[in-house]
Amino acid sequence: MIRPSLTLLNKFSYTPGPSRYGIYPLLPPSLAMTSYPPIRPVPDSIPRPEYVPSNFFTADWGEHDAVDMKEADAEQIELGGEGEKRVREVAGMARDVLKEVGKLITPGMTTNELDKVVNDLIVSKGAYPSPLGYSNYPRSCTTSINNVIAHGIPDDRPLHPEDIINIDLTLFCKGYHGDTSATFLLPEVDEQGRDLVEATKEALEVGIKACKPGRKYKDIGKEIEEFAKRHGFSVNGQFSGHGIGNVFHRPPWIFHCRNDEPGEMVPGDCFTIEPCLVQGRNSRGKLWDDGWTMVTESGARSAQFEHQVLITENGVDVLTRI
Repeated sequence: MIRPSLTLLNKFSYTPGPSRYGIYPLLPPSLAMTSYPPIRPVPDSIPRPEYVPSNFFTADWGEHDAVDMKEADAEQIELGGEGEKRVREVAGMARDVLKEVGKLITPGMTTNELDKVVNDLIVSKGAYPSPLGYSNYPRSCTTSINNVIAHGIPDDRPLHPEDIINIDLTLFCKGYHGDTSATFLLPEVDEQGRDLVEATKEALEVGIKACKPGRKYKDIGKEIEEFAKRHGFSVNGQFSGHGIGNVFHRPPWIFHCRNDEPGEMVPGDCFTIEPCLVQGRNSRGKLWDDGWTMVTESGARSAQFEHQVLITENGVDVLTRI
């Protein structure tokens, strides 16, 4: 695809990032979305998670029914049972969708176009895109670019050759959720950006190695933070991994920095590990007015990778490994 013109990019406030963190487009608060195009269709035949308002696809924006988001307790998957079979299958579906989407990321493509691909691939599998309608979220995935830590809303900004982009997707099928994410490199990302992405990918593996029956949940964050510091990065503590299965988000909460979260892993635990590493020492984020997009306070870049894991009798299985 042809490199997008600077005229088009300037419409979206193309500004180089701070030089100490490299050269890349900063995403400014002016990109925060306050109104949204029509919600992508999902056939009525595909079951929705219970948190999706019944009028989500028919009401005008902002007029959706409120849904009581009930606090869920921790729950183990019955190993060897139908639940384990389904959660493995659905996590594998999420993995396959992310793999296909990753092949299509090119300069000039918009994140709205990527969101449509995600939506259509998920629906083609007879599944529902879990983010769509979660607390009235208006899209089928999140797309977080450069200084966006997490929860970027797909829009019409064209991807720049110097961008890094995280795509986080979850799908719901047969009563279970499958959740995964990865950060992708556009062709002209500088060395500092590539180092960040590679370190974040490795940090996820460090967290996975801390998993087995009897290990404490807080051990995951301790190992990840120590690794990140050794490589000159900080870890954002405002987002966590979470238990997942027939509920999208539930305990245990998996923090990726040092923490005092109680409890230890037992066979049947199914949860995500999804560290966000940030360039420099300030990992804090600030929220845009859209209520979703979290960007770094420093303007530094952030990267994220995520796997869904299942604790077994002997260790851990990574359900979304490509």
